[in-house]
Amino acid sequence: TLTILPFLIAIPIVFTDQIGFIDTDIDFIGIQNFINIFKSPLIDMFLPAVKKTAIFMIINYSTVFIFGMTLALLMYEMKSKWQKPFFTVIYVPYMISGLGIGLIMLLLFAKDTGSINLLLLKMGIIDKAVNIKDPVVSAWMFPLMVGWRYAGFNMAIFLGGLLSIPPETIEASRVDGANYFQRLWHIYFPQMFSSIMIATVICLIGSWGLFDEAVGMGALAANKNVRFLSILIFKIGFAGTGQSGTLSEALTMAMTVNIPLLGIGILLSKLQKKH
Repeated sequence: TLTILPFLIAIPIVFTDQIGFIDTDIDFIGIQNFINIFKSPLIDMFLPAVKKTAIFMIINYSTVFIFGMTLALLMYEMKSKWQKPFFTVIYVPYMISGLGIGLIMLLLFAKDTGSINLLLLKMGIIDKAVNIKDPVVSAWMFPLMVGWRYAGFNMAIFLGGLLSIPPETIEASRVDGANYFQRLWHIYFPQMFSSIMIATVICLIGSWGLFDEAVGMGALAANKNVRFLSILIFKIGFAGTGQSGTLSEALTMAMTVNIPLLGIGILLSKLQKKH
């Protein structure tokens, strides 16, 4: 309900010229907002934000498997008293707010006092401090930061899939002489399909709705390199003056992206049920 209600409220607004939430002088303008977002000056903000978000989504999706799947497999194979403490340590970052994670990264990579920068300089790995606000650095560091935060969450999803595999199936494959990678490809992954689809949908929606971590990295201030689509929609929708954009135009941007995402989400859900 909390997801559908705002969407239903936004539908009539995208066909008006509403500037802000307190605007009372509202006129019906049809599909003009859909035309406006693909004209200057809005298109000069909209397309770069979509591009940044799409690149982030691709890299972020890879971290789902690099971190989440790897840690889940490690947890599954780990048969020791350290299993529960290990799970707790990995899951802790997810309990920290996204805003806090963004601020922590800024502190760790501060030019003169950042712990990671000082450590890398001391070890001679880098010649000068890493500027986390650099466009190239931000493009890679930000998805890795978000992937690190959600590693525990994704690990829990994949671990649930692994634990649902009948032990006798795995034992039979061992008896038949299947090595670990053969078991992964022919037993683990096929029977984890539902978990993989769940993680995919969550990553897809989360990537396009990312907000807190970007704010923590200064997206609402001077750091334009992490100004993703959600940030742009917020700035236009809540700070629009009619010159930089209006609430109705911001909601039109959101609708233009969210409807295809909704379709992809439904398709993936049907694929999961069919499997």
